[in-house]
Amino acid sequence: MKRTGRTLVLGCLLLLQPLLAQAQAGGNSLLIPAMGRCTLDTQPESQAQALSACQTLADSGDAQAQYELGEFFHDSKNPSHDLNKALSFFEKASLQGHAQAQFQLGSMFFHGEGVAANNVQAYIVLKMAAVNGAEEALDTADEVAEQMQRDELEVATQVLGQIFRNYLQELQSADGSSPFSPLP
Repeated sequence: MKRTGRTLVLGCLLLLQPLLAQAQAGGNSLLIPAMGRCTLDTQPESQAQALSACQTLADSGDAQAQYELGEFFHDSKNPSHDLNKALSFFEKASLQGHAQAQFQLGSMFFHGEGVAANNVQAYIVLKMAAVNGAEEALDTADEVAEQMQRDELEVATQVLGQIFRNYLQELQSADGSSPFSPLP
């Protein structure tokens, strides 16, 4: 399998993981709220303590803390700028359905920041970000689509279709009714 194929498969699996995890937990996997957790914009003398506290939250699975660490390491003005760390934290938060992390991850795939540029992967992640509430992701996904070959867009659309079919099945199995059923 070519490297691009492995990346696409890995990305698709990464996108499906939050659906499966949320289905087991009984929650709605496409709507994950996000609130601030870390105070990483503190004075330099407090930075190490803030990073440590945020890292502890991120390690415990806190998607917002993972996102904020991703932002911290993604910032090119930051002396600790590290695209590999940013990518890792954005991926972790994305797996939990964090819309802004998905938007950043999709943008990184689109622009080839810390990872080889991959329009199919970018399109899929950006569309998921849009579904989760990152409105700016729709415009970026449209930009990506303009640069994609027809067959690439078809593959991305098929993957998204499967993700949404799985999501609808999750909703139906959660309470036994269809999300499109009339209200009682």
